[in-house]
Amino acid sequence: MSSLSLSPTPTDLSITPRDRRFGRDDQQGRWWLNGDPIASAFHTALSVTFPKGEAMFIEAVKAHRDGVPDKLAREIRAFTQQEVIHSREHVVFNRKAAEAGYDLSALEADVDHIMEQIRTRPPIVNLMATIALEHYTAMMAAIMLSDARMYEGAEPEWGALWKWHAIEEIEHKGVAYDTWLHATKDWSRWRRWKAKSLMMLVITTRFWPKRVRGMKALLAQDGLTGWRVTARIWWYLLGRPGILRKSFLPWLAYFMPGFHPWNHDDRALIGKYESDYADAVLPAGEVAAAA
Repeated sequence: MSSLSLSPTPTDLSITPRDRRFGRDDQQGRWWLNGDPIASAFHTALSVTFPKGEAMFIEAVKAHRDGVPDKLAREIRAFTQQEVIHSREHVVFNRKAAEAGYDLSALEADVDHIMEQIRTRPPIVNLMATIALEHYTAMMAAIMLSDARMYEGAEPEWGALWKWHAIEEIEHKGVAYDTWLHATKDWSRWRRWKAKSLMMLVITTRFWPKRVRGMKALLAQDGLTGWRVTARIWWYLLGRPGILRKSFLPWLAYFMPGFHPWNHDDRALIGKYESDYADAVLPAGEVAAAA
């Protein structure tokens, strides 16, 4: 029996693209998240990576979709549509940050450099990177939706954008991984585990340092520098809300034999918020067109 046939992805999972548009007529405050420069900088620095990063995820998954089962093919189409819309909305979010006065060019240049490296890599390597990064986004999405205080005091449009994005990241968290299981169906379990684990270690050594550097670059533009600012950044990551601290056990689970994103079913988090976006559900025909 194939690894994919044993996938714990729920049989009743519905991946539902919600075509929301945020903040077209709004300005964005520099400290849009409850007046907190640290929290605002974390989200803004992360957002800069999304438009081109999510385009890479789409291409990495679509490159390995030939021959997948019908259910996974439908999920890939819905995943693609969700990621396209995410990219579109974060382009707007990033433009609003620039209009608020932030120079994002250095952060964007770093993303461009990574994209240049990706073009030289074999497609299976990009899929390995995608499953690691999709695990990161799913971990953070669960933390963001679990902590009711996360977006308290946020400017409404931008708080809503991040919660909407988190819902869909949880919803499609297993698509890239199931595609990986299909693409590596002829690999031994040892080879698959070794490859994906090494990639996660590489991704991790870069992910958090890049987030901290991005935050510092934005905060410096507000005149916030020095060891006290660095301490506040690390308190945000390790103390409250503790995104890095709370990610540790889910991150560790990635290395366990038999790992799958849906070993932990957290769809209840989606249920807390999905009614807010029910009127934006994309018709099935438009999802199919994403293929």
